[in-house]
Amino acid sequence: MRDHSDDSSGQAGSIDQHIIHADLDAFYAAVEQLDNPELRGKAVLVGGPPESRGVVATASYEAREYGVHSAMPMRTAVRLCPHGIIVRPRFDRYREESRKVMSIFQDLTDLVEPLSLDEAYLDVTDAVEGGNHPISVAIGLKRRVNDETGLTLSVGVGNSKSVAKIASDLQKPDGLVVVPKGREKEFLAPLAVGKLWGIGPKTASRLNADGIDTISELAAQPFEWFQRHFGQRAEEVWARANGRDFRAVHTQRVAKSISAETTFPADVHDSVELADVVTRLSGRVAQQLASKDRQGKTVTLKARLADFTTFTRQITLPFPTGSEATIMEIALMLLSRELGQGRSFRLLGVGVSGFADSGQLELPLVWEGNDTNWLEPET
Repeated sequence: MRDHSDDSSGQAGSIDQHIIHADLDAFYAAVEQLDNPELRGKAVLVGGPPESRGVVATASYEAREYGVHSAMPMRTAVRLCPHGIIVRPRFDRYREESRKVMSIFQDLTDLVEPLSLDEAYLDVTDAVEGGNHPISVAIGLKRRVNDETGLTLSVGVGNSKSVAKIASDLQKPDGLVVVPKGREKEFLAPLAVGKLWGIGPKTASRLNADGIDTISELAAQPFEWFQRHFGQRAEEVWARANGRDFRAVHTQRVAKSISAETTFPADVHDSVELADVVTRLSGRVAQQLASKDRQGKTVTLKARLADFTTFTRQITLPFPTGSEATIMEIALMLLSRELGQGRSFRLLGVGVSGFADSGQLELPLVWEGNDTNWLEPET
């Protein structure tokens, strides 16, 4: 088996690699339609109820025809698609189906990099070098997933992660797009610049304002232009715009943080109720840390106000911790700094990051009066 070690630039793969990006179509909604035949062919909205500020986790393609999309407030989705059927998420069931699909992926190759429950990268270079055409590998994968789970898979195939991911999105649902080796730049050229990996909506808008609408127009810029506009990311963006992206598929993804949050049905301003929520969230985070045998140095409080202003406050300790009491004490202190001023809260979250090995000794938490000068607050 080939070695896929990484280097500091992230460009550790090979130009001869064959990558599949596999994406289950409207996954949560598809599972609901699979389990309940009465929902098939209907507009399904998976998410929380509109009266409780629910959001759309995903929508069936029947609902998407009305402009509904994930992360949209359910209240808006119902207005756009009044006949839509709201279904509360069942994540245990989605994880169950996801495990089946990932197992199928791993039967094809042991180089599988899951991105979420419903999508993954697969390095199928060995299968191609063994005599299989990339399109045959992709068709076989799509057919097996559908035969064994009843779910449809959109697949993009290319020599890189970024090209494969863009390709998988072009013919949804049940799509299949293969980009032949050597034609990556030609494939990317007519696409909107916002399709390029690493170009978000704000950056795309800025580029559009500069007269750059397509990836080919971006790729045509001199490298000095990329340096002025993208700074440290210049080489990365230039390479991808020109169809060059040699990142390897990694079989393990290490979580950078563990967190828990809750959105309130109605705005909350009572300090006792808010403190109770932070206490419970701290306990949940501590349990997750214990289950993964992790400890971290940075404790974060996330908050969203009634006017949708969202911010985080952090404190970094001089030692790693997994202690529920320590996490709770710091999170409550961060919360106390944000109370008052007539503030009401829509959401609170608690997280821990800056992981270290759990074998390190945890020092006792000692406050020097009201001063926390050995702690470094970050905003």
